[in-house]
Amino acid sequence: MAQVKITETVLRDSHQSLIATRMTTEQMLPILEALDQVGYHSLEAWGGATFDASLRFLNEDPWERLRKIRAHVKNTKLQMLFRGQNILGYRHYSDDVVEYFVQKSIANGIDIIRIFDALNDPRNLKTAINATKKEGGHVQAAFSYTTGPVYTMDYYFNYAKQLEEMGADSICIKDMAGLLKPYDAYELVKTLKSAVKVPIQLHTHYTAGLASMTLMKACEAGVDVIDTAISPMAMGTSQPATETMVAALQGTEYDTGLSLEKLDVITKYFTPLREKYLKEGLLNPKALNVNVNALLYQVPGGMLSNLMSQLKQAGKEEMLTAVLEEVPRVRADVGYPPLVTPSSQIVGTQAVFNVLNGERYKMVTKEFKGIVAGEYGKTPVDIDPAFAKKIIGDGERITCRPADMLKPELDELRAKIANYIEQDEDVLTYALFDQVALKFFEYRKAQKYKLDGTSSNAATGVHSV
Repeated sequence: MAQVKITETVLRDSHQSLIATRMTTEQMLPILEALDQVGYHSLEAWGGATFDASLRFLNEDPWERLRKIRAHVKNTKLQMLFRGQNILGYRHYSDDVVEYFVQKSIANGIDIIRIFDALNDPRNLKTAINATKKEGGHVQAAFSYTTGPVYTMDYYFNYAKQLEEMGADSICIKDMAGLLKPYDAYELVKTLKSAVKVPIQLHTHYTAGLASMTLMKACEAGVDVIDTAISPMAMGTSQPATETMVAALQGTEYDTGLSLEKLDVITKYFTPLREKYLKEGLLNPKALNVNVNALLYQVPGGMLSNLMSQLKQAGKEEMLTAVLEEVPRVRADVGYPPLVTPSSQIVGTQAVFNVLNGERYKMVTKEFKGIVAGEYGKTPVDIDPAFAKKIIGDGERITCRPADMLKPELDELRAKIANYIEQDEDVLTYALFDQVALKFFEYRKAQKYKLDGTSSNAATGVHSV
């Protein structure tokens, strides 16, 4: 058994799960070189919700963040999370947009792309996998781990085989809600190892308090890589602590070979940052609790922290339990999708409406109608036709790969923002988050004007008031 390798999540999933993806690039930069010296298998540094949050809340260009991280990280592979045909957005994009996004991600510094689909519909992974292969990137095909009527070991065995045949260089068990129990993890890793020849990686969350034990049993079953987060940004809805797992495996056949002294430098850097997040209210202490109810409701960490902040803003925090109880009922109605972006948001928002309106499906979101209509792909279990009729009436349901119905979009998008384009990547930013992108482009222009204005005036000795 080779040593177990570690992917560090502090630059992406750990802060996405704990502080709604609000860590700034400025807060990352001072520690990047130390992270690079640890000897991690990879640093998960981009993708997921970082793209949206950078633009929407931090007024940062996500592409610029990636380039800066790459400039400081010379030795360690950079990894991103990519939602198949959804890319990093919330709808399906045309193949030309997906291909160009992959090309630009790799050109700007990404080595490994973890590609998954919210419904585990392999048709939605095809374009992204092929594009990553073409650009020479490492395809880590992931499946969203969940439980329910169809999710047997046979289901995962067959899906892993299919992913390997599609070109996966490695396969990730993506346990976004921390549902994977230790002995199930052992059986699952053994099953996957018997199905495929490529390395297996395990990504889980501490939400239900099981994750360290789950990783340990996975190591015993022969997992190749595990995802962890440095301790100040670990536990709760995040990942198990890196140092804890390194210490636990030391001196065993699974020894990671990582130095606790080198990790301590990282720990010391993030400890005051964690205090700052707590003080500013970005880190809700509730997100750090063990929530065994996750096993009942299947709500992933990021979704839980978002639900809590949404209900807090609406002054309806007391409704959280009722909403959590409604989530599995809504999920069953729409064919048991794994709860991960965007299906988690779609099911979660619908559950909120059902509870706040006091009547189920009195008000239905556009996205919920979309999932019932097949716009996101095939659900793991067929949706009851009577329920579908109730939600979308006599509307036609899509049975093909949804992206087959989309015509190329890039040229049209470029034309729309011709006046704003400062870099090739801007068209992709606009493709994913049109209104948010335009607002950011305006902000960027104003900042540039401010700088140019100040410097040119300074040269003539004139200062604008």
